Amino acid sequence: MTTTPTPTRTPAAPPATGRARPLVLRNRAFGTVWVGQVLAQAGVRMFQVGISWWLISEAASGDGGLAAGLFMAVSTLPAVVLAPLVARAIARFAHRSLLRTTAAGAGAASAALAVWAGASELPVAAAYGAALALASCQAFFDPCLTTSVPELVDDADIEAATGFELSTQSLASLGGALLGALVVDAAGVAGLAAGCAAAYGTAALLIATVRFRTAAHPDADADAGVEVEVEVEVDAGVDAAGGQDAPRRTLRRLLGSMPYVRGILLCFTAANLFTTAVFVVMPLYTASVLHGDGATVALLEASLGAGTLVGAFTGARVPGRPAVVGTACLGAMAAALAVPGLIAARPVIAGSLLLTGWCVGVIGVRFVALFQRLVPAADKPAFFAVMQAVLGATFPVASLLFGFLGDHFSARTLCLVQAAGLVPAALALALLPGHSRPAGGPEQAGAPGPAAAPEPTPAGGVR
Repeated sequence: MTTTPTPTRTPAAPPATGRARPLVLRNRAFGTVWVGQVLAQAGVRMFQVGISWWLISEAASGDGGLAAGLFMAVSTLPAVVLAPLVARAIARFAHRSLLRTTAAGAGAASAALAVWAGASELPVAAAYGAALALASCQAFFDPCLTTSVPELVDDADIEAATGFELSTQSLASLGGALLGALVVDAAGVAGLAAGCAAAYGTAALLIATVRFRTAAHPDADADAGVEVEVEVEVDAGVDAAGGQDAPRRTLRRLLGSMPYVRGILLCFTAANLFTTAVFVVMPLYTASVLHGDGATVALLEASLGAGTLVGAFTGARVPGRPAVVGTACLGAMAAALAVPGLIAARPVIAGSLLLTGWCVGVIGVRFVALFQRLVPAADKPAFFAVMQAVLGATFPVASLLFGFLGDHFSARTLCLVQAAGLVPAALALALLPGHSRPAGGPEQAGAPGPAAAPEPTPAGGVR
């Protein structure tokens, strides 16, 4: 099967040089959407890092830990609370329209905040409100784009597309996080919000130019106009084997038919309680231990993002069964996150975050690529929305908990707590039966094994 979507009828395989080209260059539609995703997620990441640093360094210096923790909690609540609505919207509306609309909405919210911050002193409550608006738009954007991957690429390119898609989180952390604290130090919140507005606006324009291949996916038409209840029932529409009507079933029943998937979600949801706290702990660590400025925050955030970027592109090449790879990565993350609690040196800490990010990227791409194949096509809108909600549900809790603890304990102690918390999750994953058989179908020996989702996109899970 050729990996390049093309109208030609020539049976010969494409030349090696063509096959070697990156997917974003071979497939213009996917490449354009991917660039839009990079811009959108870089915008929200830049906003999160910039405002967190602003709260700790200027606006709420007395209770900076709690203020930053509350801000990060607000930034992730929509992905959890809006999950049922997100699933319905993805199932009922054209994916291109939904992606374009949410990106444009986030751009408008950022532009309004930029005008407010430029005209007068910005109250802290306004920053929280803007974070809520951007996170609400992102709660629709991320799972919608994940669901849309089969509409943009051929089946043989799903792993490559998933790697590029997950690498967006890495590029967002690398670019957005690198700029966030620096822009706040140089241009204030007004400059930060203006940059976010430009990123989101450009993303909306790029997505508007792409034609999605919805006609090639009849399951999408089968779901048109069907009410998708995440907590009540999901219209399966077609089964994974190809086109036959499947009975209506609840998402709980879907997960019940895939115990391996359910176990993976539980293990990494527990792990996310400790890994996502890094976005609160690192700014606190910079201010209280390293006594650094925005440039130091940018260095640490960029190290994490660079590691995740490398992991996203190399994850498919890491050998081993899913439980083995996931356990090893969680163990390595625990060791890496403990380092700042023992050694307060910038290069050492940057290296430990680089390793942490690499582990996140590796397990993320294996995890999502597996789900793309195991979850029936008609169940994907609900599944990916709920996956983001489940993995992201710990983010508000972690942000508030570690933000509160940061005002009472040293940041070095918090690093050790993070490391210790990952150990039980790694052990639980190691004891999980290795099994990658889709519900009601044969085992897919060639499918990549699952692992943790990235982010905290930020977007649900570790980012």
